Amino acid sequence: MKPVDNYYKFIPYLYFIAAIAYWFTHVNRQQGLSAYPILLCALPFVWQLFKPSKHLNFTLGIVFVCLSSYMILAYLSDLFKIISFSETVKSFIIVGGLFVFTNFIMSLWMIRNSIKKTF
Repeated sequence: MKPVDNYYKFIPYLYFIAAIAYWFTHVNRQQGLSAYPILLCALPFVWQLFKPSKHLNFTLGIVFVCLSSYMILAYLSDLFKIISFSETVKSFIIVGGLFVFTNFIMSLWMIRNSIKKTF
């Protein structure tokens, strides 16, 4: 059980790296070479895996909490029919909702890691 406890704190970073890798592969299939700057978004998360920094961790957590909060507001506005979206956007509502709330939870987890000084 000890090895699991050692790697438990890295779950949010691995989640965001996996999400960025999925985003990259999806865009790379459609647009090709212009998708490679997306991989730059994964650099801070990879950096946190190898050389953890409390300040970078807190900054990443705050930035992604803000982005996730914005996405939650957009998701809720669609659910309550405040803004009407096209049918193509509505087709991704279930997967998008899962993604939005998971991003928010992982961002809060990163902030918790930086406050608890788990590094």
